[in-house]
Amino acid sequence: MNVRAIRGATQVDSNDPISIGEGSKELLAAILAANKVGIDDVISVLLTASPDLNAAFPASAAREIGFQSVPLLCAQEIDVPGALPRTIRVMLHCNSERTTHEIEHIYLHGASVLRKDLAQ
Repeated sequence: MNVRAIRGATQVDSNDPISIGEGSKELLAAILAANKVGIDDVISVLLTASPDLNAAFPASAAREIGFQSVPLLCAQEIDVPGALPRTIRVMLHCNSERTTHEIEHIYLHGASVLRKDLAQ
């Protein structure tokens, strides 16, 4: 078993708790499913939000889908001019049998432009 870091991002429709929560849950669920990772395999999760998303913590949504015992940390992305708005990013650390080349990084909705080579 190896420790792996899995990246992902999504763009949500608006700065409100429902959009932020649903976007966070969808992204985390997609990362787990694509990589066949269970929550018990997750070591920690760093979630960031673009500066225009401040209506809710993405980590709160993660707790709603089973991440109660996983260390979670939210942070704000750097406010780079022209950066993609309304974006939630994730770096999830987990135990996995997969090699680094087998890990699937997940970029959903408008965030697919961030990594066109990896977008779902």
